[in-house]
Amino acid sequence: MFIVAPGTVTHPLRLEMRQVPRKFLGRGLLLPRRGGSGALVARMIFEVEILRYLGALLPFVLAALIWKDQALAIAQAPLLMVFVIYAVEMRFLRVPPSRRAALIDAAEAERGLDLLTVRARSILTRLAAGRGMTQGYLHLVIEQSDLNRLPPLTYVSVQSEDGPEVIDLSPGEEALIRDTLFQPPLDERRLHRINLSQDTCLRDIALDLRSISAHARLAAMAARANAAS
Repeated sequence: MFIVAPGTVTHPLRLEMRQVPRKFLGRGLLLPRRGGSGALVARMIFEVEILRYLGALLPFVLAALIWKDQALAIAQAPLLMVFVIYAVEMRFLRVPPSRRAALIDAAEAERGLDLLTVRARSILTRLAAGRGMTQGYLHLVIEQSDLNRLPPLTYVSVQSEDGPEVIDLSPGEEALIRDTLFQPPLDERRLHRINLSQDTCLRDIALDLRSISAHARLAAMAARANAAS
């Protein structure tokens, strides 16, 4: 999981948005300024389509280098190259429509999404109460890659309709997301299976800030007082 915020990416201008929810996958490469391991960066780079296409065509390049007398014939096989790219992208790296329903039981998927909603609203409630926010809507947006057979790539961001904008988060707020959102029985891989089975890789959970209870606001005030003492 990578938490997307102005303070966690190398180019915050790429987070500019016109509407909520703002998608990031397929809209340019995001690179972490902090909070990203080498494996995460490699997974982000693999999400770039043109690089995958070049990787799928690498056998043709190697064949042309090995059998130089056949290089021209190999280069003049565009239909075969298109077929290879299609096979890799649509049959190997993605789940065919006929196999989606078998990924997870429908009732189990609905329970997982219900749990995701509960956790997301808890995060948003604590975040908004901690900031003293009383008006508007906050969204926790969870976006996952639709590629199969790979570790799931998950982008999580807090987006506000006021602006709209991607909210910058404190280390404590980032820790709240990490400690709350993906815990057994719902982890990233299970959500990925749910999303692939439903062919929906973006989940947008909204919270009306007017619905935050007085109890939650008092708890946030007490937490701030304890942190200040």
